[in-house]
Amino acid sequence: MEITETQSGTVTAVALRGRVDSATAGALRERMSKLIESGLAQLVIDFREVAYISSAGFRTLLIVAKQSADAHGRLALCGVAGEVKRLFDMAAFTDLFLILPTREEAIAALAKAGASGT
Repeated sequence: MEITETQSGTVTAVALRGRVDSATAGALRERMSKLIESGLAQLVIDFREVAYISSAGFRTLLIVAKQSADAHGRLALCGVAGEVKRLFDMAAFTDLFLILPTREEAIAALAKAGASGT
């Protein structure tokens, strides 16, 4: 799995490419934890180029969401489509996360929430 980061104001967008599974979830969790610990707790994870997510990936998302919230931030997801969306639906994870269609919409939602203090 490849992980790339871009900054947009107070929001950090993290684009993933490949699979989020037991072999890659640890690296994702570590990378996200480092961002949060460095004060970047407003996070968007872009799933546009993710082919698959396993239960280990879902667990990582839950951990990252809690870490972000504990640091007074928020986690949003975007680009969840196709097979990955089906897996989110099957696992009933679509209701647990703020999921927006595009990276731009997710960044705007977090920037707005940050500006209003929520």
